[in-house]
Amino acid sequence: MRPHALAMLALCAALGLPGAAQAAAGEKIGTVDTAFQWIGRDHDIIVEAYDDPGVQGVTCYVSRARIGGIKGTLGLAEDRAEASIACRQVGPISFPEPLKKQEEVFSERMSILFKRLRIVRIVDAPRNTLVYLTYSEKLIDGSPQNSVTAVPVDRAQPIPVRK
Repeated sequence: MRPHALAMLALCAALGLPGAAQAAAGEKIGTVDTAFQWIGRDHDIIVEAYDDPGVQGVTCYVSRARIGGIKGTLGLAEDRAEASIACRQVGPISFPEPLKKQEEVFSERMSILFKRLRIVRIVDAPRNTLVYLTYSEKLIDGSPQNSVTAVPVDRAQPIPVRK
């Protein structure tokens, strides 16, 4: 986990904010600068990889904009609510335990207090497919901006779903 992400988790835990312990940071794959900033880091697009904790062999790649400058560097800026997701089979798929029909599998703060990036896994049992949805939410209001992707699972291996 990145040092600034650990600091943010510690701050949120110290403030007693709900959900601080379940935040998850992705593995940074790369960044692309989108605008130069004189002070602080540039505005950029970051690409991160998230391994699904409930499904071995599936990784989700999320791209999202990050605000730079002084506020962005200090973690005080509120990033835009736009993200894109692509989940892929990266190895043999296995299920250590049955999955919930719908479950949040990743959550990461996008601002110091009010905004989170969320990734939800939905099991489409009739098609034997895992559907992943990413969106952001704010403490008061969310954003309709979202992105969806799907990972089909071989029909010879039915997805186990909790009753």
